[in-house]
Amino acid sequence: MTVDIKVIRAGQMYRYYLRQTVVGDGRRPARTPLRVAQEQAGVPVGRWMGRGLAVLGLAPGEEVTEAQLRNLFGERGRHPYADRIEADRLDAGDSAKKAFKAGALGRRVTVTGVDFVFRPQPTIYLLWALGDEETRRVIEAAHERAIERVLEWIEDEVAVIRYGKDGIYRVRPPGGLVAARFRHYEARSGRPLLHDHLLLSVKGQRLDGKWGSIHTTALHENTVAASALYNELVASEVCEALGLATEPRIVTPGRRPVMEIAGVPHELIRWTSRRSDQIAACLEELEHEYVTAVDDDGELKFLPVVSERARAKLNAMAARKTRPPKQSARPLAQLRAWWKASAILTSGVAVDVITSLLEYARAAAAAIRARVAAVVDVALAAVDVTATVFVMNEGGRFHRRHLLAEARRHLALVLRGRRRDPGLDDQIVAAAISTHCLDISEPKTTIGLLADYRLYTARWDLADLPARPRPPTPAPDPDRQPPTDPGEPAALRPPGQDAGEWEIPRIPLQYDRAVLAGVVVREKLRTTTTAAVRGRAYDVVAHQQAAMPEQLLAPEPADPGHDDQGPEPGRQEAIDMTGVRALRQSRTDVEALDLTADRLRRLQEVATKMAEDSRVRADRHTAQPDADVVRPVRPDDQQAHRPQQPGPHRGREAGH
Repeated sequence: MTVDIKVIRAGQMYRYYLRQTVVGDGRRPARTPLRVAQEQAGVPVGRWMGRGLAVLGLAPGEEVTEAQLRNLFGERGRHPYADRIEADRLDAGDSAKKAFKAGALGRRVTVTGVDFVFRPQPTIYLLWALGDEETRRVIEAAHERAIERVLEWIEDEVAVIRYGKDGIYRVRPPGGLVAARFRHYEARSGRPLLHDHLLLSVKGQRLDGKWGSIHTTALHENTVAASALYNELVASEVCEALGLATEPRIVTPGRRPVMEIAGVPHELIRWTSRRSDQIAACLEELEHEYVTAVDDDGELKFLPVVSERARAKLNAMAARKTRPPKQSARPLAQLRAWWKASAILTSGVAVDVITSLLEYARAAAAAIRARVAAVVDVALAAVDVTATVFVMNEGGRFHRRHLLAEARRHLALVLRGRRRDPGLDDQIVAAAISTHCLDISEPKTTIGLLADYRLYTARWDLADLPARPRPPTPAPDPDRQPPTDPGEPAALRPPGQDAGEWEIPRIPLQYDRAVLAGVVVREKLRTTTTAAVRGRAYDVVAHQQAAMPEQLLAPEPADPGHDDQGPEPGRQEAIDMTGVRALRQSRTDVEALDLTADRLRRLQEVATKMAEDSRVRADRHTAQPDADVVRPVRPDDQQAHRPQQPGPHRGREAGH
């Protein structure tokens, strides 16, 4: 994720933020004023954000002072101008108790805020660090606007104030929230890392004018959706302003691909990921200790393989063990000159590529936009989103926020850096819930009746998918290494390799099964689509091609807009199982799948069975009056396909 969250508590944690975070993660000298320390560190001053500023007498973009931070975050949630308010009340003759109460925002709290950390994808901040001044300003402006949009979404859709007995009543803060934003330029390793700390106050005002506290659990629950929204917004803003495009890249085998700016060499990302290399090396040692740990009786203490949950915990341990001390902050101009020199000398990328990085990215974007049409099919996107969320969540149970986060990831994958219609993510979620999800909520409290906490599962039966493999048993023979595929016999140890030097066996990640589930359901829809419903089949193929990597794209037909023609062979090949087999060789654009011939045959059998089970539902769906309307696709336009209303005037509905 590119958005992290951490609570801020009054006391020692707040003092840590005041000593280091507000001055670019450097060490603030003792008794140095905040503004002077920020100038010495070369970082900009903090700025206020949020719609709740007007109630507190603040303005958006106004400089954040030390006294305001101390009152709002360090004094357990007081007014930013509490000192002035208290002094005025004392001068008016009020008692000290009343004067102190006048400067408070409701009850005193221990958790005074949350720290959201926003950072763009590596290829974006590489362009920011190695590009010219205009590129830097464009990226910083897109970064700031994306943060503002995410904060607005939190104010409108996420933040709630709890009150009443056991917090049974919940209300959105009508006046909005208050946050202080601080800009940082580098990571602990000294490499470029554009990121902002957004210190969000938990104080909010209700409709009756009383002050309450924002429920921080709701903020934590929606962090993934906030991260997906930020990624989508900042990428589209940068791509539209600079003429770029995004492509999916695999960072960790077995996990979902991330969207990066096309044309930026992966070696430059490796140059910035020195911390990642240190964590990976430490993680490998911890995993070996995990699978070989024994108790007093000589029995294995843990599983002989590393599960996904164990891997996450070990990764956090490795990050803590390899965390270096913070360095002194330096001015941005000095950092940018040092970054470019370091990249030229140590990254292994050609000098002309580094000095002309934006031009290389624009050339790659031109090739992508010429071959990939950004088509958003709401109905088919709902299938993809539901299938992925259903498999990725344990037990197949999920909430609306899970669908929303996946819908935003889906849009980022399909649009390749183009802007989308406002509310398109909500339309996909609504279609997924109404068509493919089953409400299984059994509310025992008032919170269970809220829309955000309704519990869903998929309507399909995906039990025929390949089951998640069981952990293997340890190999008794020291000359045999643990199997790479759980459930298979132990393999012979490679020659020249000592016992214990083999790769640590890991349970395959759930995203692999999520991709398989999406393929099965989409194959079911394609199988049930007849030649008579030409328009719907065209939408399916266009959507498939928009999400496919370039090497799997089928050639464009001569005239795709004619309804009276049958399905072209090239179109069928684009969504044939041959494309799924080719995913195994594709490691740069989409997630590589470990698909054997037996699994592919099994997948085809499952798709056929599901097609038969769903034929009645498909017939009912295709019986709509406008189901066979053809919607031609323009390569440079975003098409948001939605059901049309019956009427005399029916044509293409294009959103932009």
